Amino acid sequence: MRKRASIITGVLATLLASSAYAAETGKDIAFNRSKGNCLACHAMPTLPDAEQPGESGPPLIAMQARFPDKKVLRAKIWDATVSNPATFMPPMGKHQVMTEEEIDKVVEFLYGL
Repeated sequence: MRKRASIITGVLATLLASSAYAAETGKDIAFNRSKGNCLACHAMPTLPDAEQPGESGPPLIAMQARFPDKKVLRAKIWDATVSNPATFMPPMGKHQVMTEEEIDKVVEFLYGL
């Protein structure tokens, strides 16, 4: 009986861990210092919890108006050096800072700003 309970506990722990990863939102990724870290360079004036934003990148506002084609925004996050070789924005996808799924989540999050 104890062995069965131990197996069930292990399975539940694995499921919870994987669901927590899957539940990570675009905002979580954008605010995460080891992933998107968007706040290091960008202000997000519409979000009161976007504390201590950087000022070196453009503010992340009106993203749908600025990027009517979502693919253009995604490409910029993937590798901004393609459209601007002098940019200091890290190529998040090219350098594998974020996965494809994480970039998609960040794009969806930013599109709502």
